[in-house]
Amino acid sequence: METQNAQSGEHQGQLAHLAGKYLTFRVDDEEYGVQINKVREIIGVLDVTPVPQTADHVLGVINLRGKVIPVIDLRLKFGMAYRQPDDRTCIVVVEVLGEMGVTLLMGVVVDAVREVINVAAADLEPAPTFGVELDMSYLLGMAKVDGKVKTILDIDKVLGDRHAVL
Repeated sequence: METQNAQSGEHQGQLAHLAGKYLTFRVDDEEYGVQINKVREIIGVLDVTPVPQTADHVLGVINLRGKVIPVIDLRLKFGMAYRQPDDRTCIVVVEVLGEMGVTLLMGVVVDAVREVINVAAADLEPAPTFGVELDMSYLLGMAKVDGKVKTILDIDKVLGDRHAVL
């Protein structure tokens, strides 16, 4: 029991810097969150211009008030089936730090935006381990909010530009 408490305290210390506000959204039946300081705006679905030779999860680009930004379908990025957009579907425009150290805007298609939540350090847990080698580096952690668990994404790693091109 003391070991579990010590580990829990150690984890909370490691995750304390992640406490703060998160925009939460739904993809399929799961809720995810991204740090609110990464979110630039939330827009409805716009016409997307496909770009050849890009990965399947890259839908193309949109013209957002004169600025062309790439759009990623998070369902496809996470290996889920494509879903036709409906009136709840949104594009969350986020600022991402790419692998080359360049900051860029990207649009992320999600099924629905939920809310902005404030997550305390005590409500955060590290990304789970599954006993096998899985790359979980795209997860900042798990937030326990109102009896549910929300997956907190490291959006820089989720949308890193390394896998956008075929």
